[in-house]
Amino acid sequence: MIVQSGKAIRPRWGPWRANGPKTDEELTETPADLDEFDLRMIEVLTVEGRISVTDLARRVGLSKSPVQTRLKRLEEWGVIRGYRALIDPIRLGRDHVAFVEVKLTDTREAALAAFNAAVARVPEIEQCHMIAGSFDYLLKVRTTNMGAYRQVLAERISTLPHVANTSTYVAMQAVKEDGLPPPV
Repeated sequence: MIVQSGKAIRPRWGPWRANGPKTDEELTETPADLDEFDLRMIEVLTVEGRISVTDLARRVGLSKSPVQTRLKRLEEWGVIRGYRALIDPIRLGRDHVAFVEVKLTDTREAALAAFNAAVARVPEIEQCHMIAGSFDYLLKVRTTNMGAYRQVLAERISTLPHVANTSTYVAMQAVKEDGLPPPV
């Protein structure tokens, strides 16, 4: 357990480890206990990932050193998984978005693992979610146009392991697509 600013901070997963969770099981347990400074830092970083530590410290009301320590801890715990640029796919000519329902022939663990691994190798699949419902997965696929999508569907998605059938829904407009989580 760490004590900062008079408040105890500890992860909720398993026995506490100095460098955060070590196993998949620990990663899927409940999130780390975070105080108001951690939550404010996350809120700021979600919108301004390139903010300097000095500016972040000023925004959350701490000095630079505690902010650096907290950032390191949040990274070690896996709360902050990385930093990246947000690219506008439309400016890159990838403005065709389709959502694809996928029904599998087999939903045993080995089949799911094979499907998951194969999906990760298809760059046009922007998101993949396992679904509880009348189908097994929902994919978000981004391509340049309908012709490119048809090719990805026929040659990549339909040939993924254990795919029984698919249904496609083409997006007409993205109403909200900023990728930002709700405020913490």
